[in-house]
Amino acid sequence: MSQNRWRSIFIPKRFLLRLTIINIIVIVAFVMLSSWAIYNTACMLADGLFSMSLQKQNQFEAMLFQYLWIFSISAVILGSLIHFYLMKKVMQPLKKLIYSTKKMKQGQYPSPIQVKENGEIGELVCHFNDLAQQLATNEQQRKKLVSDLSHEFRTPLTNLNGYLGALQSGMIEGDEKLYQSLYAESTKLTQLVEQMEQLKEWENMKNRTFDNKVPVDMKEFIEKSIEIFHWSLEQKGIELEVDIHSGIVDIDQTSISQVLSNLLDNAIRYYEGSNAIIVRGEKLPAEYRVSVTGLGRDLSEIDKEKIFERFYRTEPSRSRELGGSGLGLAISKEIIERHKGKIGVQSKGNIHTFWFILPYT
Repeated sequence: MSQNRWRSIFIPKRFLLRLTIINIIVIVAFVMLSSWAIYNTACMLADGLFSMSLQKQNQFEAMLFQYLWIFSISAVILGSLIHFYLMKKVMQPLKKLIYSTKKMKQGQYPSPIQVKENGEIGELVCHFNDLAQQLATNEQQRKKLVSDLSHEFRTPLTNLNGYLGALQSGMIEGDEKLYQSLYAESTKLTQLVEQMEQLKEWENMKNRTFDNKVPVDMKEFIEKSIEIFHWSLEQKGIELEVDIHSGIVDIDQTSISQVLSNLLDNAIRYYEGSNAIIVRGEKLPAEYRVSVTGLGRDLSEIDKEKIFERFYRTEPSRSRELGGSGLGLAISKEIIERHKGKIGVQSKGNIHTFWFILPYT
């Protein structure tokens, strides 16, 4: 058995021993003080109530002193044993918690710790189990995503290398169709790199603070944020309807602009239909509501529940042409919640409305 394993076993025992010794000292002090008080009180009462000779008085005091010593030692021993047993039982979940924490430190994800306590220790263990499960799920999804991205990188790179090698050797000559194919492959690589950037952005988001909030007129802000998408909309022949009201909200402009970009980019990327994409900004009594409505494939109930989770991708987004990292909406959710707002999706058939609300203060 390794030294670290021995340490993980003996550290709780040493703590339990120290805690037991401290409590024994407290018990002994309390019992001795109580015995001394009882002894003196009994001697005073006996002396005042009964007329005894000096010899009998000494015998009474000696017998009382002896019994008090016996009862005191018995109380200390019994109390210490009961205390040690109860503390050992209480410390058992903490011992498992330490062992599981060490396994997580080594990159392993332990099984959930079984605990029966309903107090603070039970609550701590339950939170630890939830944390371990979430970390294990995130790690599994991250590995799957990296594996998917690696596989998707390989195909366009292979195609590009093949075409360029053939051009270099003179086996084929360049024409418009070939250049379009090369451009398509390079576009796929660009999208994959953007997805990898989102992974890095998610890691930065966890430690980011939104201290740069300023009062902003949402009408001007939204119109400016969506201006960059006009070219993409024209290329795909998609109309854009804008209905935005003025409203002053304290926001971090960079992050909220990112949320708008994520929602509108998704609406364009997964667009299927002939109607316009609609961007609305509504001034409500206590909050400002922004929504992006567009046509796309039907979303299942599971998709609606998990679409804002990290690394979750709906079925259409798993394809190489439309593939996303599964982080755009998760990052958007994190940003909105950091602004003390809410975000969600509503669907009627293949018409989907992604919305978020921001409080005025």
